[in-house]
Amino acid sequence: MTEHIPREPLMEVEKVLPILDKISILGGLSEPQLYEIFKRLKLVHYQPGETIFAEGDSASYIYIVETGKVDLVFDVGGEPRLKAELVPGTCFGETSVIGIQPHSATAIAMEKSDLLVLSGEALEEMYQKDKELFSMLILNIARESCRRLCKTNQKLRDYLVHSPEVAGDGILGY
Repeated sequence: MTEHIPREPLMEVEKVLPILDKISILGGLSEPQLYEIFKRLKLVHYQPGETIFAEGDSASYIYIVETGKVDLVFDVGGEPRLKAELVPGTCFGETSVIGIQPHSATAIAMEKSDLLVLSGEALEEMYQKDKELFSMLILNIARESCRRLCKTNQKLRDYLVHSPEVAGDGILGY
């Protein structure tokens, strides 16, 4: 796996506008706040089959799919299992960055993909310079994480209905 270090600044903000309303972590931000985030975004390119990050890697970036498709997969007993197919406008990696946790899945570009990335350092800079913007972004990330957790809980509930023998094994992490 070759690590792509995002260096290319986002030059054409208008390319992001068509997917802007799909980027959940940017919801409710004002135009000046969006500009502050856009100027911190970098662009990175991946070819089909390239690994963006692997399960267990430390997290450095929040990713947004601008073009292409990315699959998130889990390693289950040495076999990759699809977790999610990510399309333009989808954000990923944010809970690992905010939670200071290793990635819980592997991200693989399934076709030529352009990703917008926001580094942990850029988040720190936002915290230092604009606490209101930082707070809104973190709140949006928390909301998106909660939405995903609710979906995961429903899937777990459905699984437990069909596999009652595993119920009560403390699998919820509490």
